[in-house]
Amino acid sequence: MIDVPKTARVVIIGGGISGCSVAYHLAKAGWSDVVLLERKQLTCGTTWHAAGLIGQLRGSLNMTRLAKYSADLYVRLAAETGVETGMRQVGSISVALTAARHEELLRQATLARALDVAVEEISSAQVKAMYPHLNVEDVVGAVHLPLDGQCDPANIAMALAKGARMAGARIIEGVKVTRVRDDGASVTGVEWEAGGEPGFTACDHVVNCGGMWGRDLAAASGVTLPLHAAEHFYLVTEPIAGLGHLPVLRVPDECAYYKSDAGKMMLGAFEPKAKPWGMGGIPEDFCFDSLPEDFDHFQPILEAAMHRMPLFQTAGVHTFFNGPESFTPDDRYYLGPAPELQGYWIAAGYNSVGIVSSGGAGMALAQWMTTGEPPFDLWEVDIRRAQPFQKNRRYLKERVTETLGLLYADHYPYRQVETARGVRRSPLHEALAARGAVFGEVAGWERANWFADQGQERAYRYGWGRQNWFGNQKAEHMAVRQAVGLFDMTSFGKIRVEGRDACAFLQRLCANDVDVAKGRIVYTQMLNARGGIESDLTVTRLSETAFLLVVPGATLQRDLAWLRRHVAEDFAVITDVTAAEAVLCLMGPQARDVLGRVSPNDFGNAAHPFGTAREIEIGMGLARAHRVTYVGELGWELYVSTDQAAHVFEAIMEAAPEVKLCGLHTLDSCRIEKGFRHFGHDITDEDHVLEAGLGFAVKPAKGEFIGRDAVLKKQEAGLARRLVQFRLEDPEPMMFHNEGVVRDGVIVGTVTSGNYGHFLGGSVGLGYVPCAGQTAAEVLASNYEIEIAGRRHKAIASLAPMYDPKAERTRA
Repeated sequence: MIDVPKTARVVIIGGGISGCSVAYHLAKAGWSDVVLLERKQLTCGTTWHAAGLIGQLRGSLNMTRLAKYSADLYVRLAAETGVETGMRQVGSISVALTAARHEELLRQATLARALDVAVEEISSAQVKAMYPHLNVEDVVGAVHLPLDGQCDPANIAMALAKGARMAGARIIEGVKVTRVRDDGASVTGVEWEAGGEPGFTACDHVVNCGGMWGRDLAAASGVTLPLHAAEHFYLVTEPIAGLGHLPVLRVPDECAYYKSDAGKMMLGAFEPKAKPWGMGGIPEDFCFDSLPEDFDHFQPILEAAMHRMPLFQTAGVHTFFNGPESFTPDDRYYLGPAPELQGYWIAAGYNSVGIVSSGGAGMALAQWMTTGEPPFDLWEVDIRRAQPFQKNRRYLKERVTETLGLLYADHYPYRQVETARGVRRSPLHEALAARGAVFGEVAGWERANWFADQGQERAYRYGWGRQNWFGNQKAEHMAVRQAVGLFDMTSFGKIRVEGRDACAFLQRLCANDVDVAKGRIVYTQMLNARGGIESDLTVTRLSETAFLLVVPGATLQRDLAWLRRHVAEDFAVITDVTAAEAVLCLMGPQARDVLGRVSPNDFGNAAHPFGTAREIEIGMGLARAHRVTYVGELGWELYVSTDQAAHVFEAIMEAAPEVKLCGLHTLDSCRIEKGFRHFGHDITDEDHVLEAGLGFAVKPAKGEFIGRDAVLKKQEAGLARRLVQFRLEDPEPMMFHNEGVVRDGVIVGTVTSGNYGHFLGGSVGLGYVPCAGQTAAEVLASNYEIEIAGRRHKAIASLAPMYDPKAERTRA
């Protein structure tokens, strides 16, 4: 009989590299009673057959911090535990076969420099010198990261497991967790089975590191964990004389990676259309198993490889391997506390980058569990971004056919997913489609991103410059600035908070003062104890005891979880009412005139001042009109019961056919001209509200609220950095995100978000600049440039919004 503890502080479910890393880091953090339960044997699911590529540069600062941590950890693990990890920093090379891919690589090199990752841009001749076996006749350019490497994934997991045991953790194989028990609010323990005998271990925390088994286990507890297994292929040649230790090679234009190991060459693939697996569940006896070969599926990759590296024409095939890995709808893994159940944590869904990710993910999750807060902004991988509908298995099966291949696809700005679309739609969807809408998807919502002209192709043509909808965006943008535009923003998250203590509860969570008169709208943030921004929202007081919170559609689950976590003993009911109302945003200097044609109500400043909401008649229906703006113009957000939304839309368009329909790209280009922040890019839980330039929305004098002490401390100590708005003098270059901010010749940060300012006449971005001990004037006195794909462009910097800095237009 296997000896399993009857009690533990935490039970980690799953003994792959992710579970072993979490156990290692929790034990190192001083947690006693750490227990890891593995259904079969350590590494027997996915870890054992992983390729073991260690690439330190990821798509953002914090993902890179986690990858660099993993690499550093794997280097020192052998000395600590005596288990060899096979970690070799042989470097990596990524080659481009097209100009577009070369642009992407050069932009990644700029990001690497900004994040202090060693990088060099190399020519095809230099690639050939480093990789003599490679055919470089059509290589346009390449990037070399000398500190990247490769490792033995199974041995790293074993080293982490040994390190965890050395620090006091219990790691037990042959124990299958069958269910996580709870009391309706919190985890109470896990039910398990070992050798045919059932058992129970009481605990306060569980961590689901179950990989491709994790979704169904989570679903049994009402927890959303949207992932699905897909087949992943690679082959290994017979030994090749004189091969040596070559850098890891990536040829993303051919969906392929190459790794030399023990005198053999590995060829792996991230093909554009993948094969989902395990739709009916994972077989009970699955352990160190492979899937049936499908050489026809792999053949196009191999044919390209035989041209790219002619040695594949003669080398024998030692192993052709097909193994399952878990993938997620957006190609990013899941980490953090499940919003549905206290004490339930997730570290799963690694999209074939689990080896390089797990070391850092384990460290971050252990700190999160220990302190109650992540070490830095982890919104990219936060489990709270998952939408409940995404655990639908048909949806996941369709989506993962695409997400596997997206790892090596061109990462163009504004690239839209193509599979599993149309799940969530506004009541206006068909009406907008009939008028030329080209839709994008966020959190499952179909949203009009831009409107095609009559006869124009309704599709994206991607690129790193001005894409095919650039002119459409300009027309929409200028209509909002000069006349009037209409946006469908039904995807806004809408949360109703009501009850006897609703006001006191929100006063405790919000940095601004929300104890205002009925009908007032308050722009505010909810902060954490560090003064970081957990939520960016408006709060509208509907009555003495009822409030409406409006949040971005993508953060709705996160915001609901934050509210529910803190409601405690307050008598306040929190309800997601997103689906109850459509939202039509009528914006621009002629907005008042248009509303006057469809409503008998008075929209003058005296009757309806900025920052207020009230019920109006519109067409033959009713709406609640909120006078606020995210584009920096006179305008109203019209909240309309979903059953009346189509009628209200038709009434507006019939009365004012000159109204320009506008998409989300225009909303973004208008807001960035105005310097409005975007949550998840410009402001995160790591960014102090004062350094983000949002001190005007913070009212310490109102009394206690979460983050107040951190605000007062920062006021006294002074700012360490500021969020600055930049505009490029040259109207041609494009800023999107992650370009380098150069101050007096030195890269000091990255562009947090960017878009084209059609009114201002150039690309506009936001980015943080260090400013400890400096005045605002000193910050602005520097010379600024933005580095884009290795080229530097002169930039004008401003701390005040470049467009309408006094907000005169919004209050017109």
